[in-house]
Amino acid sequence: MGRPLNIGIVGAGHISTQYLATVAKLAPLRVAAVADLDAARAEAVADAAGGARALGVQDLLRDEEVDVVLNLTVPAAHAEVALAAIAAGKDVYGEKPLAATTEQAREVVAAADAAGVRLGCAPDTVLGTGIQTARKAIDDGLVGAPVAATATMVTPGHERWHPNPDFYYAPGGGPLLDMGPYYVSALVTMLGPVASVIGAASHTRSSRTIGSGPRAGQTVPVSTDTHVCGVLVHASGVLSTLVMSFDAVKTRAPSIEVHGERGSLVVPDPNYFEGAVELFELGAADWRRLEVSAGYRDGGRGIGLLDLAGGGEHVRAGGRLGFHVLDVVESLLRSAAEGAAVAVHSTCDRPLPVPLQDLPS
Repeated sequence: MGRPLNIGIVGAGHISTQYLATVAKLAPLRVAAVADLDAARAEAVADAAGGARALGVQDLLRDEEVDVVLNLTVPAAHAEVALAAIAAGKDVYGEKPLAATTEQAREVVAAADAAGVRLGCAPDTVLGTGIQTARKAIDDGLVGAPVAATATMVTPGHERWHPNPDFYYAPGGGPLLDMGPYYVSALVTMLGPVASVIGAASHTRSSRTIGSGPRAGQTVPVSTDTHVCGVLVHASGVLSTLVMSFDAVKTRAPSIEVHGERGSLVVPDPNYFEGAVELFELGAADWRRLEVSAGYRDGGRGIGLLDLAGGGEHVRAGGRLGFHVLDVVESLLRSAAEGAAVAVHSTCDRPLPVPLQDLPS
């Protein structure tokens, strides 16, 4: 085995702990350096990584040991950090969204192409056994020709548990930009790219109260829509209906359902890597659970880095998928603001399937 892929983390916030837990299990990956605007936080994450160095951002980007920059900054900084890493000749894998706007994301994709570096983007949950088993069921014709899908995410808001939830309620936040990429990435992975959208949106409160951490009891202003509905018209003709909400309390609706001429499929929560896939076939008496048949077993946040390392030109959780997903989400918000259908001008190849396999340890 060659040397591990050396990762430089930029952004040592809450999500970094999940990446560290995954990378620690994967022999092909190693955290070499960590940078954050808060030097103490960078030191803490570097120590947790075991043997990593805490560096300044520019020092990390210049470091010859770093092969790929893992961009875990807030969405508003995604493009700036990605472009700086690309300019330094580094591969980049970033948290979603690819950038705060499609205009910025387009610049990131173009820069990566021009520099000949690889570009990946979360969510990598689509590489797990849940979404991949559902995708295989569709590809194998178990539901017949797909006709429609639904995707539902309902929560009363992240301020209940997140100690610094401000960005969730500012422009660039909201349920569609925060959680929507999980659902839209899964829908595109299973059903292909989206050609047009129509949406509607609202918000119920002008402020939110932080429920945990040192700022508990403080309020943050709400300046973005917090309940978004829409219909995605896939290039294949399939219609996907979305409900993404920080305003409602609970739902019994499946995270995702896919309906075809011969059956309906319950797809697990795309915020996770595993979960039951259930099929109800035309003429059957009940749902039946499908055996796990595709995807990485025991996946966790960070397997997209593994995919980036081994994917060559065919990175599944790649920049073009990330760009298309952001374009779909942004188009849906524009449709909601304009009250009319909006064409999605980007497209992407449907990512290659992931055969059933264990993670390399």
